[in-house]
Amino acid sequence: MYGKCGSLEDACEMFNKMPQRDLVSWNALIDAYVQHDRGREAFQLFRELEMHGFTPDIITFVTILNACQRGVSLAEGRLIHARIVERGFETHVVLGTALVNMYGKWGNVDDARRIFDKMHERNIVSWNTMIAAYSQHGCSKEVLQLFLQMQLEGVVANRITFVSMLNTCSSPADLAEGMVIHGRIVERRLESHVVVGNAIINMYGKCGSLEDAR
Repeated sequence: MYGKCGSLEDACEMFNKMPQRDLVSWNALIDAYVQHDRGREAFQLFRELEMHGFTPDIITFVTILNACQRGVSLAEGRLIHARIVERGFETHVVLGTALVNMYGKWGNVDDARRIFDKMHERNIVSWNTMIAAYSQHGCSKEVLQLFLQMQLEGVVANRITFVSMLNTCSSPADLAEGMVIHGRIVERRLESHVVVGNAIINMYGKCGSLEDAR
């Protein structure tokens, strides 16, 4: 409660006063540090949790993966990944997606894709996370290929999917691809959504087609 209400000091004091701590209390404190952008301390708590003989669960791992990009290094992220593999959680849809996001944010799109391909189950969030990772690093060819694979597997794209795809189109050479994506958006009747509409305008502007942007 204290962590979510903004009082990290009170959360720590309450934790330290507890005569007995269980995994839930460790997870809550780690989450409090993550919510306050204190990724370094969150990672240290994760290590302490293990030293005290507790076994991290899915909630622990999801929480600590959120600390990545908040002061946690790639090497430390890989250590967390190794622990997830040891527990047999790597292919879990939530943890797999979180790992894809972690590696994608660090620019390790090949690692992100390897994890994505291993996942036994993938939901729309998983697909969007992998597409966003490619998009953020200018991998337009891979974005389009993944979108086609997504359709073949019967997964229905949503607004987030299309916005990530449009963000990949950033030069006149990408105009044809951008127009195809725009066509799919019209088919889905998503063009009037403000975020999608802004992404379409931005795409045409970056691709040098100001008339279409209007």
